Amino acid sequence: MAHPPLIAGLELGGTKCVALLASGPGDVRDRLTVPTTTPAETLAALEAALDRWSFDAIGVASFGPLELDPDHAAYGALTATTKPGWTGVDVSRRFADRYGKPLAIQTDVNGAALAEARWGAARGMSTHIYITIGTGVGVGTIVGGRPVQGVAHAEAGHMRIPRRRGDGFAGACTFHRDCVEGLISGPALAARFGITGEALPQDGPEWDLFVHDLVGLLHNLVTGFAPQRISIGGGVIASRQHLFPRIRKALDESIAGYGAFGGLGIAVGPPGLGDMAGPMGAIAMGLSALDR
Repeated sequence: MAHPPLIAGLELGGTKCVALLASGPGDVRDRLTVPTTTPAETLAALEAALDRWSFDAIGVASFGPLELDPDHAAYGALTATTKPGWTGVDVSRRFADRYGKPLAIQTDVNGAALAEARWGAARGMSTHIYITIGTGVGVGTIVGGRPVQGVAHAEAGHMRIPRRRGDGFAGACTFHRDCVEGLISGPALAARFGITGEALPQDGPEWDLFVHDLVGLLHNLVTGFAPQRISIGGGVIASRQHLFPRIRKALDESIAGYGAFGGLGIAVGPPGLGDMAGPMGAIAMGLSALDR
């Protein structure tokens, strides 16, 4: 029997990057994590890992925004990003040219959403959403089995939502100030409360604002895309599983029984792959390169 294809998966995040040699979540052969610093330093560290490995394809799941129009001259490169020094970096071409292997690239959250569909909590679903809340707020939206893509990939983490009465925080997004990312990402929580999200007390009143603002995003995603499931992960919420009942209840109250959406709350929860959803997104992209 032929061995399963081995993928060199690269998950590029705002804080750290992961290189993974694997065929799936049950078959991880090697892993390297490096901090996200300058493009030259970070990508060279990842290449040092890939240079040691034997693999069949490369999958890249990267923070964005990315140029994902295959007919565009800058396909596979980062566009105007909040990460200093990374705008214009051509991630796709760099790795394709160096290794000469089939390569597929997607946003980190779209990759994680596709991994959830292949191995995780969204198996068998054609329309679902993966959200990560960490250095930023990323939303991977899959409709009919494919990531939403028009003139660009969707960036729902930068959606604006109604603010809670009395909340005067200006927001921390360098582009939009008080979009969702500017309100509930890790850096936004630190700017708003003067303490990192990880250090906030489990049941502190700060989470009331967090739930309010997150549910504003969820309401718009539910009514806009009618997903079968919304999975929410990332460093901010990974250790706050007790928030999910509050989030589901607040979302049901926000939807207010409208149409078929009332009761969707039971389909909101953590990713089935846990903290492996992001790295497995890169593996899913590499497998899709071979499928092509």
